[in-house]
Amino acid sequence: MDDQQCAVNRRRFLACFSAAGLGSTLMPGALAAVAQDAETITLEMIEAAQAIAGLSFSRDEQQRIVERLNGPRSPLLAFDTLQTANLGNDTQPAVVFNPVPPGKTLPSDRRPLKRQELEVSMPATDDELAFLPMTHLAKLVENRQVKPSELTRLYLARMKQYDPELHVVVTLTEELALRQAQTADDEIAAGTYRGPLHGIPWGAKDLLAVRGTKTTWGMSPYADRTIDLDSTVFSKLSEAGAILIAKLSTGALAVSARWFGGLTRNPWNTEQDAAGSSAGPGSATAAGLVGFSIGTDTGGSIILPSTRNGVTGLRPTFGRVSRYGAMALVWTQDTIGPMCRSAEDCALVFDAIYGPDGKDNTLLDVPFNWDGTADVTKLRVGYLRAAFEGEIPANPVERESAIRQRQIRQNNERALRVIRSLGVETVPFDLPEVPIAAIDFMRYAETAAAFDDVTRTGLLTLVEEGPEQSDRPNEIRAARFIPAVEFIQGNRLRMRAMEQMDEAMGDLDLFIGSNQALTNRTGHPVVSLPNGFFQGSPTGLHLTGKLFGESEILLLADAFQAATDHHVRHPPL
Repeated sequence: MDDQQCAVNRRRFLACFSAAGLGSTLMPGALAAVAQDAETITLEMIEAAQAIAGLSFSRDEQQRIVERLNGPRSPLLAFDTLQTANLGNDTQPAVVFNPVPPGKTLPSDRRPLKRQELEVSMPATDDELAFLPMTHLAKLVENRQVKPSELTRLYLARMKQYDPELHVVVTLTEELALRQAQTADDEIAAGTYRGPLHGIPWGAKDLLAVRGTKTTWGMSPYADRTIDLDSTVFSKLSEAGAILIAKLSTGALAVSARWFGGLTRNPWNTEQDAAGSSAGPGSATAAGLVGFSIGTDTGGSIILPSTRNGVTGLRPTFGRVSRYGAMALVWTQDTIGPMCRSAEDCALVFDAIYGPDGKDNTLLDVPFNWDGTADVTKLRVGYLRAAFEGEIPANPVERESAIRQRQIRQNNERALRVIRSLGVETVPFDLPEVPIAAIDFMRYAETAAAFDDVTRTGLLTLVEEGPEQSDRPNEIRAARFIPAVEFIQGNRLRMRAMEQMDEAMGDLDLFIGSNQALTNRTGHPVVSLPNGFFQGSPTGLHLTGKLFGESEILLLADAFQAATDHHVRHPPL
């Protein structure tokens, strides 16, 4: 074996452990010492590596592995190419996740969107105007009772007034907003009305690229970075006439509510954070700083902040909304969806942004047929037995948690009674038993791949301290220990979970309740809507639909909101 081959072998083995910042702190000490001085891969290295993988090879088998890894057909020889290929976060993997189980037929009939008839009058104050659902704002704009430029200036002023306390604004896109607003004014005055989003100011989670505008991903090293393209979601909303007034905060690299600008706060209780990485969209929408916002969800980052901040948030079915121009976190779980002040708001925004764009290869061309006038009693609805039945333990150590759980259950029980009063028949429902931990680990491997270039440049370590205080770097480091075979096995188990979930839902259109740990992996849609309070902060009712069942969960959510007033209450700013 020549010197070059020896160097490559040693370097490639070490790369699995140390190139991403692992070093001797995570490697077994003996392995680190041996590896640093080795000319080739040794039996000692294999023994340490197999322990991490949970394997036990005989001495003869270990020797044969060493020969393979040191030989001309070593898979480690590919690592040099991989590490120098300059694969940015925007390069999608060739392996594409499809949430649809084999043999399942998808709906294909397309019907015109049907909105409810509304009679809306101009509120007496600007504060009342700012908190109106988007559907009401749209009616006022359509009837020329308020100009898009007037709404835009109102929301810009509120952003400037309340951001110092809430920490929701990464970049105020004032110049762009005023330009888009003037265009909307002129078009509507000339008789051109594009639809219900025309002239409505909105905010984007700062994972979405907008040409000429900073896109930071909540990460201090990128505080001044621009990406020279427009995300599909921004392009579609601009085509619909919506007005972008701000890039809103995201937790650094899409984790938590903490970013380089501080901790985003819940407007109902500023002692609390706004929860989840879509904290900025959740807080801004609840505080009446935008007409609606766009968030992203991988592990609950639309649903959790919607719940915490008392807004209505939709995490669509995986493969519904293009992620082109959005930061990739987990290619097989990332979704983009609306965060609004009503269910019908979500329906109208979703209708504008869903569908294939020729740029995201995960998208499926399945129609979204919103009919706000449909008969809700025809829905086949289950309720998650685990969310409504069984004892909540009174463990003194977890007393506060138990109190909260009881209040949430009471709020859910009241919501269930309201739904039944609408004439909706509900039946108990149980989710399949799935070993979530045996699936969940895979997302960390995808994240490590998505940020491999950030890791190798050392930028990742900069968000561990300071304002961000992110756990993401260590998640990525630890993910380098995930064996490829186990990753594939986890995906096979995920397929089984998808089939079990499809079978469990059977003839149901949706169920009341959620299990995000499961449905984030199976790709099912969820909507969160406010249904009460606990210690002054909102709680949320979750509705989970079948794959591509957004219209059904939003229809039930809309019916619930027509019978209650939780969604129209707003924080006492």
